Amino acid sequence: MQEIRKFPMLEHEEEYMLAKRWVDHEDSSAAHKLVTSHLRLAAKIAMGYRGYGLPQAEVVSEANVGLMQAVKRFDPEKGFRLSTYAMWWIRASIQEYILRSWSLVKLGTTSAQKKLFFNLRKAKSRIGALEVGDMHPDNVARIATDLGVTEDEVISMNRRMAGGDASLNATVGDEDGAAQWQDWLEDESANTAADYEAKDELESRRALLAQAMDVLNEREKDILVQRKLQDKPVTLEDLSSKYDVSRERIRQIEVRAFEKLQDRMKVLAAQEGMSEDA
Repeated sequence: MQEIRKFPMLEHEEEYMLAKRWVDHEDSSAAHKLVTSHLRLAAKIAMGYRGYGLPQAEVVSEANVGLMQAVKRFDPEKGFRLSTYAMWWIRASIQEYILRSWSLVKLGTTSAQKKLFFNLRKAKSRIGALEVGDMHPDNVARIATDLGVTEDEVISMNRRMAGGDASLNATVGDEDGAAQWQDWLEDESANTAADYEAKDELESRRALLAQAMDVLNEREKDILVQRKLQDKPVTLEDLSSKYDVSRERIRQIEVRAFEKLQDRMKVLAAQEGMSEDA
């Protein structure tokens, strides 16, 4: 942390110019400054993932990988600070590392199961479920309700996190020629329930987005769609010509429209019983 503090923080304008140099000219020195100036952010987020039994230095390293991915993909023309964009890449990188490290077998295929993995300890602590072994049924039911998963998923995840993973090559029984654990695993390749659930979740998000767009006027909606919902976003210059205003005014409208959309989606998500993370 002492080494990280040696790197200066960037003002908004300096950050913008460095990001432009990277986007336009792939200037590695500019990218380096963007990364080093945000190492404190990466380390701070990494500290929030203590308690998974993994070396903290490796968690921080994964956070830095996520930070570099964010710098690589950051578009300064969208009007947001790098820190706002980078935190999502940093968290995603850390969480993928934790999931890989905890098990060779996927802990969960749905967003709800992954949310359960990363929130179970916090949920148990919040309600004082400190018992060793299986939790009391009342605590299981409460956590399942709070996190939007089944009680069986809570029980299974709690047992798994308490006991850790066993090798798939470990033998079952003491006799010669005993089977291995992997021989007892069920083939779930034909079970597409998770695929349907993921598809339903995506469709729900799309429907929520379409509904929330009603909060925008026609100009805000057009600018937001052109800038954020296209594979190749339209430039500020093109939109400024279309609406006969400055590039800065287009950027301001885009930022304000995005904020209005976010606020509306949070309200709609709450009404639908969805988590704010979704």
